[in-house]
Amino acid sequence: MFSKKPEELSPAGMSRPVASSGSTFSVIGSDVIIKGDLSASADLHVDGTVEGDIACASLVQGESSRIEGAIEAQTARLAGRVKGTINVRELVILRSAQIEGDVHYDALTIEQGAQVEGRFAHDAAKPASKPAATPATSPTEKKDDGEPRLTLAG
Repeated sequence: MFSKKPEELSPAGMSRPVASSGSTFSVIGSDVIIKGDLSASADLHVDGTVEGDIACASLVQGESSRIEGAIEAQTARLAGRVKGTINVRELVILRSAQIEGDVHYDALTIEQGAQVEGRFAHDAAKPASKPAATPATSPTEKKDDGEPRLTLAG
């Protein structure tokens, strides 16, 4: 009568909910402190403390979270404290974020009030054959040619 999505079994035999797209995500709770590097092929939500590098598909950081180490992800939404280099394709820095370190990105959105101490650099992996942007181009204009895009959120 009612259909329910089956739950996958982990290797230890414990059930794990499956997201609608078939991908999974992991949550680091606010009471958890991890000392060491994290690597995940899935999405990661961090509300606790991580003292080490993080590599994942997508990262969401809670406001009370603290990360001390490099971050590498396709997308990241940062709201807490980060001390380390950030290397992501699409980055959103929320107003509660406090970042200390260099930021490498393809697309960047920063809410007013966010604190960043470091350098911003467009991802250096772009092909050298692309022409540079002309001075008449607005920095907030949407670009479809692969050039850097900066969006300021209010």
